Amino acid sequence: MRKSSIRRTCAALAAVTSLALAATACGGTTKEDVKDEGGKAAAAGKADPNAETKKGLTVGFLPKQVNNPYFTVADKGGEKALKELGSSYKEVGTSSGTDTAGQVSYVNTLTQQQVDAIAVSAQDPGALCTALKQAMKNDIKIVTYDSDTNPECRNAFISQASSDDIGRTQVQQMAEQIGNKGEIAILSAAQTATNQNAWIEIMKDELKDPKYKDIKLVKVAYGDDDAQKSFQQTQGLLQEHPNLKGIISPTTVGIKAAAQYLSGSKYKGKVKLTGLGTPNDMRKYVKNGTVEAFELWDPAKLGELAARTAVALASGQITGKEGETFKAGALGEYTIGKDGVINLGKPTVFTADNVDQYNF
Repeated sequence: MRKSSIRRTCAALAAVTSLALAATACGGTTKEDVKDEGGKAAAAGKADPNAETKKGLTVGFLPKQVNNPYFTVADKGGEKALKELGSSYKEVGTSSGTDTAGQVSYVNTLTQQQVDAIAVSAQDPGALCTALKQAMKNDIKIVTYDSDTNPECRNAFISQASSDDIGRTQVQQMAEQIGNKGEIAILSAAQTATNQNAWIEIMKDELKDPKYKDIKLVKVAYGDDDAQKSFQQTQGLLQEHPNLKGIISPTTVGIKAAAQYLSGSKYKGKVKLTGLGTPNDMRKYVKNGTVEAFELWDPAKLGELAARTAVALASGQITGKEGETFKAGALGEYTIGKDGVINLGKPTVFTADNVDQYNF
């Protein structure tokens, strides 16, 4: 069905029935509807790298959590890029990092509004799939960023860096800080977070290296990207494991909460902390000796690349197929990898020597 026809149909339904009924008619779907459609169908067209960049598009950003400072920075990067490209930005989302039903509802709303593309950071790899496939049926391009869905549920995924780089470097940093010996724990976000789980599996694989034979991973805890819960989980880890030498927290909310707890406790400087954090969040903890080093990519650039990828998809310059290339403004040229994955670049390690050089 063409977009104009969908709009007319939705308008007519809205005029004669309730909003809920109209939403069901225009946005509802069943597994049978999307069984043979979705990502593969959406990517079936042929890319034209020389196609003109379309203007006047609307791209909906659906972060994992709207009140999370990390996603605020990322989405502002997307907003700025869309403005430069002559298109419109709109952000929707839930205030909880674990409200998958809320994310599904927002995907359905954006589909009913017939945006041209959706950039979403998924709270769960499979929960959004039916809704996202329905959006793709309606010719809406889907880009995931920061946290992916199953590959068939979107056109492309903007990865912060390769999962391998992120997982291994955090273990390497921790090993160096604790002298390659002692008990460590991981403080993650939600138990279903795709990116977190991928990194943790790689951390576990890295720890199999014989050089880490004296390091023992004693627990993986989950703070659900909630500051208070992450703070409490940090406290619980130290009570449960009094010999703990270090904590890796691959989440900006988690590492900040853990640093906050450690900085006001007897463990400051004794229990090492590393992971993924923003310089603005972590600066004072680096300067007061709580944290030696942590890492991250620039989230504004992540959001920008998500926006530019969405516009390139909507313009027909790419389809999300492996090997396709496109120009992403000042970020440079990118090549789409296996399963539609696009890597932003390597993470930056922040220490007392360079943390003041960054402002995000």
